[in-house]
Amino acid sequence: MRAALAAEIGHLRSRARDVAWVPPENLHVTLKFLGAVEEERLALVGRRLEAVASRARRFELAIAGLGAFPAVSRPRVLWAGISAGGETLASLAAAVDEALEALGFAREARPFAAHVTLGRVRAPRRDPVLAEALAAGLQRRFGRLVVDRLTLMRSDLSPHGARYTPLDSWPLGT
Repeated sequence: MRAALAAEIGHLRSRARDVAWVPPENLHVTLKFLGAVEEERLALVGRRLEAVASRARRFELAIAGLGAFPAVSRPRVLWAGISAGGETLASLAAAVDEALEALGFAREARPFAAHVTLGRVRAPRRDPVLAEALAAGLQRRFGRLVVDRLTLMRSDLSPHGARYTPLDSWPLGT
């Protein structure tokens, strides 16, 4: 699936200007972004996430289709969508949101939108060529995967993009 998404990024790269593309090894689905977390709070976060993971069940996701936030006509974030398993993923995100609210992390104000970020447009503007390329990929299928773990990631930004480091991971219940 990463290879298929990398190929799609290559295809889009030739049609989009001024986009920070996500390297294939960094492609992921974010359930909740926490921002800066103090070292002493990480253990509490980990215990909450471990409890969420133990109650969740493994499931399958299918990645398909292309789109953009806030809109294809004026994209800021380019993404591949979730065509199957999205409801289960949204439930898992809601469980994470609820578990971490007790630790002072605000609940998400917007509804969960399952996606894999492919790139971020540095200066959003109307781009008919990119909009056409995204529309042509609405039905494209990139593959399926089994979601069997919940991982807490650290994100460090650099001039070369984000670097992700797994801090801990918990298997989903079977």
